[in-house]
Amino acid sequence: MKKIGIIGAMELEVETLKSKMNVVKTTKKANMEFFEGTLNGVEVVIVRSGIGKVNAGICTQILADLFDVTHIINTGIAGSLDAQIDIGDIVVSTDVLQHDMDVRVFGYPLGEIPQLGTLSFPADERMASLARSVCEKVNTEVKVFSGRIVSGDQFICDKEVKDKLVENFHPLCTEMEGAAIGQAAYLNEIPFVILRAISDKADNSAEMDYPTFEKKAAEHCAKLVEEFIVEL
Repeated sequence: MKKIGIIGAMELEVETLKSKMNVVKTTKKANMEFFEGTLNGVEVVIVRSGIGKVNAGICTQILADLFDVTHIINTGIAGSLDAQIDIGDIVVSTDVLQHDMDVRVFGYPLGEIPQLGTLSFPADERMASLARSVCEKVNTEVKVFSGRIVSGDQFICDKEVKDKLVENFHPLCTEMEGAAIGQAAYLNEIPFVILRAISDKADNSAEMDYPTFEKKAAEHCAKLVEEFIVEL
């Protein structure tokens, strides 16, 4: 029996999904509210993690420990790091890593967490493939891309920083939670995928674009998740 944990960083990212689910129980833990119930007939737990990697990691561990979820989906918004990817488009993760992890002084590559034996955390291939095909079906007005997503505890709005991320990691987009969720899911052996709608270009226009496109981007993600969980 599948039980899907759905994580969003902000209320905007989960409110649409919550409004459509049949909530049977609400649990408060670590200043987060976990809504258990069904969405389109599928057993789910929906939660707003809060912003940043620590919140995201704690949230994922609670889903593993208290709710025994079988799959984890992280939905949200991100800044594009690829010229082909426009505001509103969707990125489905192939893998995730923490761009602000830096222990190169001990011989590790930039982004690798020591003693885990992996540079990045791979998304579940079946989930990623299915998410892409579902997105192409339900969000026909936008394009969908598959690739690496990087996370760090900073909002990227400087072209120089953006260029460094591209040079070092070759990612499609950047945000603040996905890699922490990926790490926690990886350590708990729970299949996961990170879904991101593009809200800005992660450059000097980001501060202006983000508030304008945030709501639309979140709507695209919600529409994708609703159909995705049924087909999963």
